Amino acid sequence: MMNANGMSRRRFGALSFGGAACAALPSWAAGSLAPVDGLARARPEQQGVDAQAVIAFLDDVAANELELHDFMLARGGKVVAQGAWWPYRTDRLHMLHSATKSFAVSGAAIAIDEGRFGLDDKVISFFPGELPANVSDNLAAMRVRDLLSMESGHEFEISGSAWRPIKTSWVAEFLKVPVVHRPGTTFVYSSAVSFMISAIVSKTTGQSLRDYMEPRFFTPLGIGGIEWESGPGGITPGGNGLNARIADLLKLGLLYNQGGMWRGKRILSPQWVKAATAPQVASGEYGYQWWIGPGGAYYALGLFGQLSIVFPQHDAVLALFSAADFSARLLPLVWKHFPSAFDGGRAADGAALAGRLAGARVLPPLRGSNSPLVARINGRTFRAEPNSDGIESLRFDFAGGRCRFTLNDARGTHRVEVGLRDWVEARTTMTGNKLHHQYQPESMAVVAGGTWRDPSTFEMTWQFVETVFRDTVRCRFDGDAMTFKRSVNINSASTALPAVRAVMTKD
Repeated sequence: MMNANGMSRRRFGALSFGGAACAALPSWAAGSLAPVDGLARARPEQQGVDAQAVIAFLDDVAANELELHDFMLARGGKVVAQGAWWPYRTDRLHMLHSATKSFAVSGAAIAIDEGRFGLDDKVISFFPGELPANVSDNLAAMRVRDLLSMESGHEFEISGSAWRPIKTSWVAEFLKVPVVHRPGTTFVYSSAVSFMISAIVSKTTGQSLRDYMEPRFFTPLGIGGIEWESGPGGITPGGNGLNARIADLLKLGLLYNQGGMWRGKRILSPQWVKAATAPQVASGEYGYQWWIGPGGAYYALGLFGQLSIVFPQHDAVLALFSAADFSARLLPLVWKHFPSAFDGGRAADGAALAGRLAGARVLPPLRGSNSPLVARINGRTFRAEPNSDGIESLRFDFAGGRCRFTLNDARGTHRVEVGLRDWVEARTTMTGNKLHHQYQPESMAVVAGGTWRDPSTFEMTWQFVETVFRDTVRCRFDGDAMTFKRSVNINSASTALPAVRAVMTKD
């Protein structure tokens, strides 16, 4: 479904495995608990996990030119393998996309258990002030359970990217959508229904879903420092927008694998866990905002491959952050190697795996380069010709092994610190929504580097390390003119913006 114009060669690594190969492990690995996420650790072989099968999975991912960012595997409630591919880190927040849905309905489940609303309550009953002039019979029949199973009766999917630019009520937008099918009869995946679940929680509790879940879900699980954007009216989107760490995504799967219990405390009812992770649609592929996999597995799935996969028959959970073209290519590789990886383990495999992958990364080392053009363009401003992206000017300031790139557009002035010999990490306000599934945070972490591809072409790579997105920015100079081209490794829409032509000013 999605284009995956990634780097030509993927390199994967920096994994930690139990207590094996201690020199390659973080300091907590020799003990039983990690102080950051509070999860117990064990060696793969201690939990009956064949580390060689994990190596085979990673090799298959690399051979298919798919890109992993974070990996975490647990069995018997203990983490047996984890890793991050530099510049990603396990302690970084990462955009979950639609894996958010499985968190969101957990909050709804708690509200249902508290008696705030019921599965058979009619959706229109919560929003009498936002109903359209004519309420169809199908709209009137829509229930909460129809939202949970993605059987709202809508004819087409509504992506979060379609609504993010809308500043007026998303509830009103939802209620205007024609309900073509009888609710409860036709599966149509849509982030809009997940938003409405969140809106119902807000309507019945007086809190945003994010705030409602904090003491009831996030705090008990030791999930802190997350970010979850709000839509119009302060309503948490529900279907997307949650930024969390790989351990947080693993904990979601662990909670469901444990029947809703967490360290002796009940978070979710067993009835909810059973219903949410069982087929609720005719095809058998979907529960309540959880996808159903082969062999009894079920999983939370985010766009571009953000996954928490539960293998209940094997007491195991696998969490992944990746930049893959949705699930069409990545998931078959998961099913190929899991759950067969849980058939046993050998003591030497953990060390072999840690050694095999230590030090690998997403971004290759930078090779220093230069061009005689640096002296000519350094500190100069290029005025952009009229363009569809509203870019007004561009500027390059070279000094100390770096280039400070400045772009002005309708949103303001944006800068990216670009390393020329070593990658540089900083934050930026750079506009990127068209290439980034319409996400436009006020500030983004970026690891950036630049190289001269030839004496006239300066190419920058911007890896937005809290997301899947990696922008390639190619600037070609010709006398006083330049051409600015920007593309991205993966997106739900176009992966390239129209070229922008600019001319050096005389000042």
